[in-house]
Amino acid sequence: MSIKVLYVEDELFLGKIVKETLEGRGFDVIMETDGDRVIPVFEEEKPDICVLDVMLPNRNGFELAEDIRKLNDDVPIIFLTAKTQTEDVVKGFTIGGNDYIRKPFSMEELIVRLEHLLNVKKNNPVIPSGANFSMGKYVFHLNKQALACGKEERKLSYRESELLKYLFQKRNSVIERKEVLNHIWGNDSFFNSRNLDVYITKLRSYLKEDPSLEIITIKGVGYRFVA
Repeated sequence: MSIKVLYVEDELFLGKIVKETLEGRGFDVIMETDGDRVIPVFEEEKPDICVLDVMLPNRNGFELAEDIRKLNDDVPIIFLTAKTQTEDVVKGFTIGGNDYIRKPFSMEELIVRLEHLLNVKKNNPVIPSGANFSMGKYVFHLNKQALACGKEERKLSYRESELLKYLFQKRNSVIERKEVLNHIWGNDSFFNSRNLDVYITKLRSYLKEDPSLEIITIKGVGYRFVA
């Protein structure tokens, strides 16, 4: 069965080239040019991965990603943009993006990144029902991807859940930053590194109710999850 790609691009000439090239590699491509039509198409088609141009008419790629994340925590999202500001890269990762490609880009680069994100998801299967970890005041429900503290429960994204699980499994020992990146994202690229920074900050905020739990940054080395 072919991989279904939701590709959102308002530059018709570029869009035609990308769509035809991906289809030639065996992908099933649903292309949209107008941000207003993307979410209904996403709900109907249920794509395996999304490629979103940031600059779009009516609704930009960041806004679309936020809406997609409300519907699905797991589907990989790649942003395409001509923007070069670091804050735009960080924003894209903060709202749930998995990768970021600057225009102009080569088709080979796009295909490699598509295949990488799909492989990361494939190689991280759902954890069996009922599995959970107790950590301080919290209970981490792996199957539900949720973190509970008393009666309050926070739903985690797929990536947040995988990162917390990995840190907890290696708790009280130093983990190299490169090791975390390779395990969770598959490589230690600059974009994934910035993504990791965002997710570490999120996890720290989620665990703030219990001071006995701490994700310590070891400068120049990596992290130590004290539990």
